[in-house]
Amino acid sequence: MEKLKCLVPESIKRMVGESSDEDLASTSSTLLHCLLNLPQFQQMIDDLADSNNSLCGKNKKVALELKQKGNESYLTAEYASALESYSQALRVAPMDAVDMDKNLVATLFLNRASLFHKIGFLTESLRDCKRAIQISPTYAKAWYRRGKANVDLGNFKDAVNDFNNAKSFELSLDGKRHIETELNIILERQKSTSRMAVQENENCFGHFDEPCQLKLSQVSTPDKGRGMASQCDIPQASLVHKEEPYALIILKSCRETHCHYCLNQLRADTVPCTSCTIPLYCSEHCQIQAGGEPFSNFQDKIGTKESHSHSHGEYKFALCSDSNPIECFPEHKHECLGVNWPAILPSDIVLAGRILVKSTSQRCSTESNALCDLGLSHSYTQITPESKLELHMYAIVLLCCLQHSFGFELPINGVSLSQTIILISQIRVNSMAIVRMKSVDDPPDQFRKLTSVGDALTSSLEQVPVGQAIYKAASLFNHSCLPNIHAYFLSRTLFIRTTEYVSTGCPLELSYGPQVGQSDCEDRLRYLADKYSFRCQCHGCSQLNLSDLVLNAFCCVNHNCAGVVLESTIINGETRELNNFPRAPEKQKFDSHLQGHKLNIVDINDVASLALKFNNSSLHIQPGFCLHCGTHRDLDASHEAINKAWSYIKRLQEAIISKDISGTTLLDASRALGILRSTLHAYNKSVAEAEDNLAQAFCLVRDFQSAREHCKESIKILQTLYDPDHIVIGYELVKLASIQLSLDDPAAVDSTNHLGLIFARYFGPHVDFIVPYQQFLKRVAHR
Repeated sequence: MEKLKCLVPESIKRMVGESSDEDLASTSSTLLHCLLNLPQFQQMIDDLADSNNSLCGKNKKVALELKQKGNESYLTAEYASALESYSQALRVAPMDAVDMDKNLVATLFLNRASLFHKIGFLTESLRDCKRAIQISPTYAKAWYRRGKANVDLGNFKDAVNDFNNAKSFELSLDGKRHIETELNIILERQKSTSRMAVQENENCFGHFDEPCQLKLSQVSTPDKGRGMASQCDIPQASLVHKEEPYALIILKSCRETHCHYCLNQLRADTVPCTSCTIPLYCSEHCQIQAGGEPFSNFQDKIGTKESHSHSHGEYKFALCSDSNPIECFPEHKHECLGVNWPAILPSDIVLAGRILVKSTSQRCSTESNALCDLGLSHSYTQITPESKLELHMYAIVLLCCLQHSFGFELPINGVSLSQTIILISQIRVNSMAIVRMKSVDDPPDQFRKLTSVGDALTSSLEQVPVGQAIYKAASLFNHSCLPNIHAYFLSRTLFIRTTEYVSTGCPLELSYGPQVGQSDCEDRLRYLADKYSFRCQCHGCSQLNLSDLVLNAFCCVNHNCAGVVLESTIINGETRELNNFPRAPEKQKFDSHLQGHKLNIVDINDVASLALKFNNSSLHIQPGFCLHCGTHRDLDASHEAINKAWSYIKRLQEAIISKDISGTTLLDASRALGILRSTLHAYNKSVAEAEDNLAQAFCLVRDFQSAREHCKESIKILQTLYDPDHIVIGYELVKLASIQLSLDDPAAVDSTNHLGLIFARYFGPHVDFIVPYQQFLKRVAHR
């Protein structure tokens, strides 16, 4: 794309860079004609959209090579390697490929099922056998293997059915006799056991039903425009909104680890797309919902030997019996043509393609003239000239790819391109990052039983982005750096819950990313302006708060003073906040407006009393001087000391990643922490980070007592920067509780109880579906 930009004449670049949203039809049409005359552009579209140039198509030869590699690894007990080979072979194997008179895909599913049975993944083995049978209903070995898995799971009735089918389809007499012998043994075991049967389940969607009966109202304010507010008093932890995505895309970084439809972590028995090699799914249910075909649809494409029907066992292949009744659009179907552009273009551009295809299908049914009218805000006029050119070019490339590969019934002209440019701009402003909670101590799920890693000595949780989606109604919730609602996701479904009591008429606001405690005011303002093109005017950014004062502050050189010393880069933002800070008579009004946020004027007075004594007209804060007692600190010397100390902390961070921590590295980092403590303010976030690094390091060398103390110190700082019951504190309490458990410290009970209260505040009853948290609780119970 960068090479193509260089070929665009400067006059067109200038015209595009100076354009407004009203000029888009003209500017995009001009750029389109320019690009169509460039052979480099035509070659790029061919590479992206011509299936003959595809790197994402199926390949029987590669599949057979991977199958052979998997067989060799299986024989040498290299089970992780065998699993990877079989799964990759399934990804590239054509659905109609035949190997040794058997459907290749069915054979690969059976080979992987045998591997799963060998290593104790019985449910996964059962599911793979089912898939092999769907493709090849007369596959005796698949029926036999599934019968063996059902026996080990205690599903004797199903096992009898499976063995009867295996016996019926087995061609050799010796094979029939062997199956008959095992069948008799199973019948005897069935009579003598009352074991509860275990059923496999393809459905990755839990039952997340919770009534959402609260009524919200759409409001409009001069500074924030449209927003949402409560029509009644809302208790803490109340569900205020639930929504399915209009369109969704997985992030490129998660394509190999998470399901491309539900975005949950992939199971060991990954399910490939039936037509291309791009997506992986956690179940056939997700594969079908995304637009794929059921495996059973390929029975007639194998040949007459296996395409005849059978009535053995009356086993029904119900795929979605437990699924939620959610409107489903086959979002991957138009990408599933063995072309390259869905794998190469940025995620937000591919998401735009999904929205265009969906809206076009709806437009055909509603006879609307608009290509795609989401009714969302955009920031086209505020973005840079370079970004405007990028939007123009991606819009042209996307429509050309859709028309070339999918037969998109839409003329590519100024009108369609202008609407596509606005759509991409809307996505960049309104799309939500879908996150998952992850335990950073666990190996990937599909290899958990294949590695020698036992229970982790300590645990930690973190939020990681896995996808990007448009939730049309949820886009109306405005941002605040001091949010009173929290968004989270279960599968594809968005839930929004209050994190504090919200009174009637109060705006309901969530965080678009930055929050008070996470970064200082200037960094938050810069991030929101760059990403969303607005200047935040929330109370966290317009009113002075303790967190912004201390987060990057130096301490006073007077050891008996708790005051903050600020440098010039921070003073401007804090001066603006201080000018808006209410004096004592206004404090009651100020506190009530902020409701549950703990921004205590007494705490601010402890660190910045001199600043609070000034009148607004004479307010003046100088860099390097303590805001509590006026003592001066040499900032140049302080920066030099901090930089040297951080060089040792960074060495420790590298040692933690490599899990190779020497005594010297640990000692140097401990000394560096002392320098940080004596130079930076006690609540500076850098000190909390260093404390946390040392806690991790001491855990790795099994000095849990030292780890516990450093972890406590880190939490103490974060509780001051954030709300003491903020979700960030919950994640830190997971670390502390696991360290305390390693020491048999009774305080682990209090830490776990506090953690439970925080998670209940943010997730309500859905806390039971937060898998990493439930896994942590099991570890607690086990110990």
